[in-house]
Amino acid sequence: MENNNTQATEPKKKKSLVFPIILAVVLIGGGIYGYSTYTYRQFHEETDDAQISSNMSPVISKISGYVTEIKVKDNQFVKKGDTLVILDNRDQKMALEQAQAALSTAKSNISNAQATTTATSKNINTSEAAVTTANAQIEAAKVNVWKTSQDLKRYANLVKDHSITEQQYEQALAAKQSADRQLQVLVDQRNQIAQQTTVASSQTAASSQQISVASSVAKQREVDVENAKLNLSYTIIVAPEDGYVGKVPIQAGQFLQAGSQLFALVKNDQKWVVANFKETQVDKMVEGQKVKIEIDAFPDKEFEGILSSFSPATGATFSLLPPDNASGNFVKVVQRLPVKVDFVNLDKNIAKKLRTGMNVKVEVSLK
Repeated sequence: MENNNTQATEPKKKKSLVFPIILAVVLIGGGIYGYSTYTYRQFHEETDDAQISSNMSPVISKISGYVTEIKVKDNQFVKKGDTLVILDNRDQKMALEQAQAALSTAKSNISNAQATTTATSKNINTSEAAVTTANAQIEAAKVNVWKTSQDLKRYANLVKDHSITEQQYEQALAAKQSADRQLQVLVDQRNQIAQQTTVASSQTAASSQQISVASSVAKQREVDVENAKLNLSYTIIVAPEDGYVGKVPIQAGQFLQAGSQLFALVKNDQKWVVANFKETQVDKMVEGQKVKIEIDAFPDKEFEGILSSFSPATGATFSLLPPDNASGNFVKVVQRLPVKVDFVNLDKNIAKKLRTGMNVKVEVSLK
């Protein structure tokens, strides 16, 4: 009985308020954080699927050949026009000498055709002069024929009257016949000379045509020479732009196929960010919006950017094996859309340290 009375007279202990207060603070803080985060997300979109990008120029061999010398090393900075690789040029030199020899032959053919044309032209002039002379001789022979014909008529009448002797008549007859034969000889000679003139004219036309053909061949040979010079220049591979050489995987003595890419040249003139946003994030994005950029390589710095442009297709579309949803095995996957972000007021010293492919986190302000 005494113990029961003692317990009954002891005062009740008060409940501690620490836990409810802490719980209330946590709930209120969580609510404030959740509300602020929700509100913030309504006006911002972010992604860490982003990288630094820059212009990359492939170094390509335009001709086939063996590598004789490599003038650059991995990660070396080069300027436009610097020699990168030298190929064996003996075949190209031989081709150039052959083309030059063919050009010399073609030019000689032109000279020969021109000389032939000049000679035949002179022959034409000589023949035409001879024809003119022959025509004059023919006219004189015709006069002689007419005179001997008249003499023969008079002698024929006189011989009938026995005014002249038979010998005199026969002399007149012989003169007439001789004049006729002389006229015929001159006409035949004139015709022969005229035929020679025609032949000379044909030869001149043929020679002129040969000049045209030889000139065309010479032009083709000139093109061959220029092409041979161009191929010879291709044996020295130079830098197309200023930039940094990537890994150089080729070795001296290696055979290169025409059109094969040797390595890449990363141009150092400009840097930007390519961020791959989910297709559900780009609804409110527009060009010109401000972007906050965080680069993993510089965790203590924050960079400014501006949304520059959107890719015309998703990243999967540009992949080597794009998905084909018509095959029947369709699984819906949220697609990523590449978005280009340009830096704003990027420090030059930091820009030199940026490397293509560095990881970036971007946050777009939708306001």
